[in-house]
Amino acid sequence: MQCPRKIGSPLLWVAAAALYGAPLLAQAQQSASMPSMSSTAEAQSAPAGSQGATGDSTAAFKSADERMMKSMEGSAYTGHADEDFVSHMIPHHQGAVDMAQVELKYGKDPQLKRLAERIVASQRKEIQFMKAWQAKHAKR
Repeated sequence: MQCPRKIGSPLLWVAAAALYGAPLLAQAQQSASMPSMSSTAEAQSAPAGSQGATGDSTAAFKSADERMMKSMEGSAYTGHADEDFVSHMIPHHQGAVDMAQVELKYGKDPQLKRLAERIVASQRKEIQFMKAWQAKHAKR
């Protein structure tokens, strides 16, 4: 009996997933439940109570992330792809605007600040379009 050697063989992919996937999945699950070494090291290296521009920008980024995630999670899925797309993309885009505004306030790099300005402008236009689409397609 000859063993399938074709690269696209489903049997080969299943075997590879069994051999390599399970240990990687276990490692990913373990690391997801533990704080990363870099974040722990960063927290330990920062002087207690220090707030400088870095601390302020970090707090602002975290706040923007939390608002975005809460808003995205707050939108129930309807089973209608178009409705679900816009209801979840609006807060996603607003999160991009909020993060770009943090860059504009605290960032130093001129290129990134210009990028942030473009992000604010483009994402606001897309939010406006999606809100108009929602209003037009609202169930009456």
